[in-house]
Amino acid sequence: MKIFLPDTEATLSLGISLGESLNPGSVILLEGDLGAGKTTLVQGIGKGLEITEPIVSPTFTLINEYTEGRFPLYHLDLYRLEPQEVPSLNLESYWEGVEVTPGIVAIEWAERMPYKPDSYLSISLTHGHQGDRQAEIIPFNWAIDKIIPAIYSRIHREI
Repeated sequence: MKIFLPDTEATLSLGISLGESLNPGSVILLEGDLGAGKTTLVQGIGKGLEITEPIVSPTFTLINEYTEGRFPLYHLDLYRLEPQEVPSLNLESYWEGVEVTPGIVAIEWAERMPYKPDSYLSISLTHGHQGDRQAEIIPFNWAIDKIIPAIYSRIHREI
């Protein structure tokens, strides 16, 4: 599914609809160039989860945990890591909910992951020519049809 995002607000709205629609245990793997809107999308997810704390990129901390919303948001950024360094983070503990409370796991620069969860949404963000963006959402072992109406409803209402 491809979605045209004319501005930053539309990217934020897409994130809000995901935050409102997804369940604990959901994993979102984000890809896109620097400045493509990955962190903006995660900020929207946080708003959809009713998280009031400012959501910032975890580029230097690797993982930010936001636990005061409807359920937790785990925001990870693998930009500064090489693929061989990723396994030491034990990322699966986040999506399996073994050591942490189940929540939404959003991973920026997911292409650096040498392994992936059994089911996830892959979201690739690309720049347009006029400050717009495009999001391509590809589900893997995921029934995306349950969230499509919420995504389209919010995006088309706010564009």
